[in-house]
Amino acid sequence: MKKYIAERLGTALVTILVIIFVLFAMMQLMPGSPFNDEKLSRELIEKLNEKYGLNQPIYVQFFKYVKNIAKFDFGISYVINKNISINLMLKTRVPTSMRIGLQAVSVGAVIGLLLGIIAALKHNTFWDNLTTVISVLGVSVPSYVFALLMLYFFAYRLGWFPLLYTKTEPFRSSLLPTFALSMFTIASIARFTRTEMLEVLDSDYMLLVESKGISGPALIFRHALRNALIPIVTVLGPLVVGLMTGSLVVEKIFSIPGMGALMTAAIQANDYNVTIAMTYIYSVMYIIIMLVVDLLYGVIDPRIRLAKEDSGE
Repeated sequence: MKKYIAERLGTALVTILVIIFVLFAMMQLMPGSPFNDEKLSRELIEKLNEKYGLNQPIYVQFFKYVKNIAKFDFGISYVINKNISINLMLKTRVPTSMRIGLQAVSVGAVIGLLLGIIAALKHNTFWDNLTTVISVLGVSVPSYVFALLMLYFFAYRLGWFPLLYTKTEPFRSSLLPTFALSMFTIASIARFTRTEMLEVLDSDYMLLVESKGISGPALIFRHALRNALIPIVTVLGPLVVGLMTGSLVVEKIFSIPGMGALMTAAIQANDYNVTIAMTYIYSVMYIIIMLVVDLLYGVIDPRIRLAKEDSGE
């Protein structure tokens, strides 16, 4: 198990280093500069480049950036908030997006699993058809449509929730965006859970388990669901990253000061440091989640871990 974990950690570290290099190279190749204001003279632009080290050789800039990023120092903003630390800009935005994203993932995973299990156990009944309808709607309808509908009915018409996100009521005002973002997760998890559970329930393995007198919740959760979890965890991994980084449109609808709006503003303004910092955070979060998913494979099904170790991967 230790060798298995060490290999995955090594792969993740190499991937992060490659991502840093690619991001830096892409930003260097992009047209324009952080100082595109027509009011700035050539002499002033040269002074700004010298001040921020942008006139140094590329390799010097790269190794300097790698050194800083290893210390979680993303530098300062050139354009959006001039001379303001990016760490300070991310201090409130990252936790807000991650909190709402984790809420959406938790709600989506729990409801999706329950719907999928019910649909599989009640195959070809009303509950199965209802789950299929929910899955189709959740996958087909964008999250911002659910956000607008919830905002109109539950916030504006009924007044059960605040219209916009507010720091004075962070949890209550985040419930509507949480449910709006979770709809796609609910639909995806429910669909995969139903399919995998039906396959497992019809397997010879389950007949053997039932012949030993095991039934009820122990049969469903300890044996059937565990054997169906591998594909579900695979699907859930990328969904976690997508929701934790936030949805730009949903954030705008509810005026959530999250990561999406900052990323868009940085790209539009050619704010190199902010763009690289945000993209790096997205990439690292994705790698960490996929690393956790890979390790969960070995926990859920030890045969996967043993097979990889025996093959020398």
